[in-house]
Amino acid sequence: MVERFICVCLWLILVLDLVFRVAGNAEGDALNALKTGLSDPNNVLQSWDATLVNPCTWFHVTCNSENSVTRVDLGNANLSGQLVPQLGQLSNLQYLELYSNNISGAIPEELGNLTNLVSLDLYLNALTGNIPTTLGKLSKLRFLRLNNNTLSGQIPMSLTAVNSLQVLDLSNNQLVGDIPVNGSFSLFTPISFKNNRLNSIPPAPPAPTSPTTPTSSGNSATGAIAGGVAAGAALLFAAPAILLAWWRKRRPEDHFFDVPAEEDPEVHLGQLKRFSLRELQVATDNFSNKNILGRGGFGKVYKGRLADGSLVAVKRLKEERTQGGELQFQTEVEMISMAVHRNLLRLRGFCMTPTERLLVYPFMFNGSVASCLRERPESQSPLDWAIRKRIALGAARGLAYLHDHCDPKIIHRDVKAANILLDEEFEAVVGDFGLAKLMDYKDTHVTTAVRGTIGHIAPEYLSTGKSSEKTDVFGYGVMLLELITGQRAFDLARLANDDDVMLLEWVKGLLKERKLETLVDSDLQGNYIEDEVEQLIQVALLCTQGSPVERPKMAEVVRMLEGDGLAERWEEWQKEEMFRQEYTPTHLPNANWIIADSTSHIPPDELSGPR
Repeated sequence: MVERFICVCLWLILVLDLVFRVAGNAEGDALNALKTGLSDPNNVLQSWDATLVNPCTWFHVTCNSENSVTRVDLGNANLSGQLVPQLGQLSNLQYLELYSNNISGAIPEELGNLTNLVSLDLYLNALTGNIPTTLGKLSKLRFLRLNNNTLSGQIPMSLTAVNSLQVLDLSNNQLVGDIPVNGSFSLFTPISFKNNRLNSIPPAPPAPTSPTTPTSSGNSATGAIAGGVAAGAALLFAAPAILLAWWRKRRPEDHFFDVPAEEDPEVHLGQLKRFSLRELQVATDNFSNKNILGRGGFGKVYKGRLADGSLVAVKRLKEERTQGGELQFQTEVEMISMAVHRNLLRLRGFCMTPTERLLVYPFMFNGSVASCLRERPESQSPLDWAIRKRIALGAARGLAYLHDHCDPKIIHRDVKAANILLDEEFEAVVGDFGLAKLMDYKDTHVTTAVRGTIGHIAPEYLSTGKSSEKTDVFGYGVMLLELITGQRAFDLARLANDDDVMLLEWVKGLLKERKLETLVDSDLQGNYIEDEVEQLIQVALLCTQGSPVERPKMAEVVRMLEGDGLAERWEEWQKEEMFRQEYTPTHLPNANWIIADSTSHIPPDELSGPR
């Protein structure tokens, strides 16, 4: 009897194990089918092991707490081959990122089964065939970018039913037929459909005019007399209005000048709204000091509530008090609005008058990384280690998008914890990007004025005034150290302990003395994974090297944070440091990641610029 009971239990265990393996392997099988269908010359998919129960340990794959795949990030991975219909089995997938590869063939109809999909990015590939009509079933889809492929056929009418769609880019394909105009489709900018063979949206028919009643010739004299009397009366009553208009023209303009409502309709550039100044004055209580969210080099930011009840952040740019330049400003705003990524702060609209430049953004409920690290109320919990890691990766993805996928390229020039904002889920959102370019729209070439924050400014930018994407990489590296330590990038208070005021040098000093526990933010109370802290420090030090040439690109930083290539890059850097200094710190424990002072043998004049 006991033996039979044991046999039954073992049989149940085997059945349950088989059930869980089958359920767990369904997503793994789907991704393995994708791997089989792709050519991978750089071995990006090397960690995709089909023998594992689930794919949550694979690089470039993200899972939720239930070990279900929610995200696949394979952008810019030099992949070729074709997509497979098995992708439709990833029922919880939210983000499918396969942009900037050389993937060919058709888009599988089965992608319409991904009902939780939020973002589908297949742009910059060699995809052919029609856009599947099944994509119209993706009711949660917010980002659909299929531009720069060779897609043909018509735009499916089913897409107009996706009311959640915020970003649509079908440009640079071979699409034909009419552009759908019903639903929210009519809000998308013509740039979304450019360089196809599409028919333009037909203009609205003119309003019918009421027919005039012909008059008899017998009444012509009476009509002429009545018309003369009416004209004289109109001139008499119009005289005060003419005098008032002449007086207003002679009177100096007020500081707040608004375009009259009849000349300032709700104009959309795509989904970018042009607000009137009056709307934003009302929303912010006439830019009241009590609504100030922050101040920076570009101006003040005010909290506001629009007429529809939505909360916004209104940035009032300074130094824009001159007449002219409206067309150039509007062009720059439109360009910035086209940089749309979930880790970039979305520009909702703008306001432009002869004396005012204002930008309107969604309100970020959790503030900035800087405020959460150092200015949070006592009732708010500190950022835990898992959130800090997610912030690091999200900010890197946003900056990589600005550098590699915007045309023209956008350089932030002031990357710091105060400019990394947090949404409701504490997802990192890079703010203030493009403002440096926007504020310098009158300049034609290199800007001589250095914009940035002490402690975050790269040495070559400080010494030459010339910025590049590598200046952003430096600022990002310092921001990583802010995340790890909770400290400011530049803090005179550290002088009280005879420490360096610059965060980067303070960290290097602690690493030389092996004081890791002193380096990590005390708010974490020891709740962190030491190996992961070491990895983030390694990335930060690679990003803050003195020579911009030696710093990684942001796309490489993203891959290193995802676990791909950091060990090799760090080992190579360590060898170069040892060669430079002719010193091997073998007396230090765990010396494979702790560095000696990398500036100790560099001449002082080289510290202010590239070597």
